[in-house]
Amino acid sequence: MNRASVIIALYGALGLIAIGWGVWRGDRNIYLYGHTDYRWMAISPIAGLAFGLAMVFLSRLAVHSMEWARVLHREFHAVVHELSSKEIFLLASASSVGEELFFRGAMLPAIGLLPSSALFALMHLRAQWRFLPWTIMSFIMGLAMGLMFIKIGDLGAAIVAHFTINLLNLNYIAKTELRA
Repeated sequence: MNRASVIIALYGALGLIAIGWGVWRGDRNIYLYGHTDYRWMAISPIAGLAFGLAMVFLSRLAVHSMEWARVLHREFHAVVHELSSKEIFLLASASSVGEELFFRGAMLPAIGLLPSSALFALMHLRAQWRFLPWTIMSFIMGLAMGLMFIKIGDLGAAIVAHFTINLLNLNYIAKTELRA
């Protein structure tokens, strides 16, 4: 099985579990949050893009000014440097849709913002201490994307933000080898 198939299978399954969870609890459309104001839906992708670009800027700033960010960059570079641009695009697309459907669309309405963000962060937990900043940032991003979902009323902003962050950061990490 190639990497693309694994990515699609993993995040496709996560998305299907999210949809099934929503149906099981009586929510047939997990893309929308209860009180959706349809006027906000038009700006949802724009808000997500703006937020995502701001987070990418802060990520780059951290890599250029903080040692812990450089350590993370080097660690992730060792893992993703072999990914092609198409694989990075696929990973960014599939993870943003699958994770947002699951953690925000299905989980957040069922258990709340803080617990769903904590579980999102736990998914980004690694055994070594050097990855702790990534887990903490995942918790903060989970809160931010959850708040976008609650305030705007649909997953559009969260999906676009997640996609933007993953696509641009993964491309940068894969293509940029930092000197020690």
